[in-house]
Amino acid sequence: MVKTAPAGLWDSPITAALAASAAAATGEIRLDGPDTCWIESRPAEGGRSVIVRREPSGEISDLLPPPFSARSRVHEYGGGAYVVCRGAVYFSNGADSRIYRLDPEGSPRPITPEGEFRYGDLFYDLRRDRVLAVREDHTSPGPPVNTLVAVDGKGRRPVEVLFSGRDFYASPRPSPDGTRLAFLCWDLPDMPWDGTELHIADLDGEGCPAASRPVAGGRGESIFQPEWSPGGELFFVSDRTGWWNIYRLAAGKIFSVCPMEAEFGVPLWSLGASTYAFTGPGRLAAAFCRQGSWRLGIISLEDNRLEEVEAGYTEIASVRARPGSAVFLGASPRSLPAVAEYFPGSRRLEIIRPERGEAIDPGLISAPAAIEFPAGRGKTAYGFFYPPRNPAFRLPTGELPPLLVAVHGGPTGAASPVLKSKTQFWTSRGFAVLEVNYRGSSGYGRGYREALDGLWGVADAEDCRAGARWLAGKGMVDPGRMAIRGSSAGGFTALGALAGESPFRAGAVYYGVSDLELLAADDHKFESGYFSRLVGPYPERSDLYRARSPVNFAGRIAAPVIFFQGEEDRVVPPEQSEGMVAALRRKDIPAEVVYFPGEGHGFRSAETIRRSLEAEYDFYRRFLLSRTGT
Repeated sequence: MVKTAPAGLWDSPITAALAASAAAATGEIRLDGPDTCWIESRPAEGGRSVIVRREPSGEISDLLPPPFSARSRVHEYGGGAYVVCRGAVYFSNGADSRIYRLDPEGSPRPITPEGEFRYGDLFYDLRRDRVLAVREDHTSPGPPVNTLVAVDGKGRRPVEVLFSGRDFYASPRPSPDGTRLAFLCWDLPDMPWDGTELHIADLDGEGCPAASRPVAGGRGESIFQPEWSPGGELFFVSDRTGWWNIYRLAAGKIFSVCPMEAEFGVPLWSLGASTYAFTGPGRLAAAFCRQGSWRLGIISLEDNRLEEVEAGYTEIASVRARPGSAVFLGASPRSLPAVAEYFPGSRRLEIIRPERGEAIDPGLISAPAAIEFPAGRGKTAYGFFYPPRNPAFRLPTGELPPLLVAVHGGPTGAASPVLKSKTQFWTSRGFAVLEVNYRGSSGYGRGYREALDGLWGVADAEDCRAGARWLAGKGMVDPGRMAIRGSSAGGFTALGALAGESPFRAGAVYYGVSDLELLAADDHKFESGYFSRLVGPYPERSDLYRARSPVNFAGRIAAPVIFFQGEEDRVVPPEQSEGMVAALRRKDIPAEVVYFPGEGHGFRSAETIRRSLEAEYDFYRRFLLSRTGT
């Protein structure tokens, strides 16, 4: 029997514990002959990242014994934490950041020395039995030194530096014949989606490189994922037209492959990202994004024609290929990420690893609707709207649901229209949810990404407020019961959207930025130039940093706010949340903070995720839902 109950107070089987279990991430697919490997994060094991292997027989097994965890901390965000070759696994261990080798039937043993070094973007050079990697050297005071290095596969020789002198490196890729090495590099203040260079260097028989030469990219052009074709041609993704498209370098000239107003690349927050791979000499599988939604396509290199695959996924990542098939991570509005393999010849799709976590009743799943709405300064912004959904309940006559606006981190990130257990936690209780892809988000071309330049803390907050008001104006949500939540940079945006004439009556901030000056003065190397583009040069424009820091305009926030903070967060230290809570309390604004020992930037433990979600819901019950007497 369907019950009538106030929105936000519906009983739901999607508990915080279920949402935490389904928050287990899957990523970093690697292929080793017929075997498929990937990384699974295990919230129930304190967030340990385990390398998992599936054999052709279908048998799935863990490769890493506890307490080992495959995790890189290069750039603080990591990526490319492992590589596999002929049964051997090479991985960066989270506890000490050394590279380990794990042989079949053996135990992990280190092949890099102890010290303040980090490794990421691992790639195996089979011809020379060595691992190519990005290394970050933290042994001296000041910013770390980034280099491209070669690590002997058995740990017999010292780590060899191949290239140095640039601020950042990524994507070391030897050619199939072993005579050339391609890689990316860039310098501050650019981020990799602002401007990168693609270089090629000749290698001698021992793998020692000659001086490299740039072949594409530069300031104002972002290059992503260089890959050699089976025939030895270099392919890469560039946004030289305003869209991340695929190109090939042949006979010293650059040719476009399947030009489209679509994104074939992603911001390189994490190293080792892959959106395309070769399924054969004349064909590649590629993921591409239009209006925030991803698709899979097969491109014929004879005529550059793309055939879209009807796989049913709206988010596709970590694309890899072996002869005749492509393996990738796929998710949809009704399914959590799963490892899938597609066979272009037969058009057959096989699920290698089904979605993880406790299954959500399909009847409870709220499907997203893509929306676009007028934003500030005459611009258009985008988002995905999830209405409340629970077949066991209905709203009282005349009642509209409360709204939660969810702000992604980044800010050069994006919300995708896929099943998220945390979103369904809210919609199954009677909340509506809007995930905003504000100006600056990826997936809509370079022009949209750059629309946030100089306006961080202004345009993003405008777009979140505009989206909430647009929904209220359409009669889809209750204008008197709207809240906003965000993490990291999304927390900064949420605090900005709460200030002044805001439609929001409550907020939740997860390890969010509240003091831009503190962040600019104490930020890690990777992002140390990021804010010059988003806000302005520091300290020359310290006035902007002070004006846009929520800690300095706490008096303009009239809504209660709850903060969640990892005690070991080095990207946004706990002092940021402490300062914000103190500032709000001085203005008699209800403010709470919940600290989590052992957590860094981004919560990994199931217990932490459960506790924070339950505390956030209790906070809304007290300060948002109670406003209507419910």
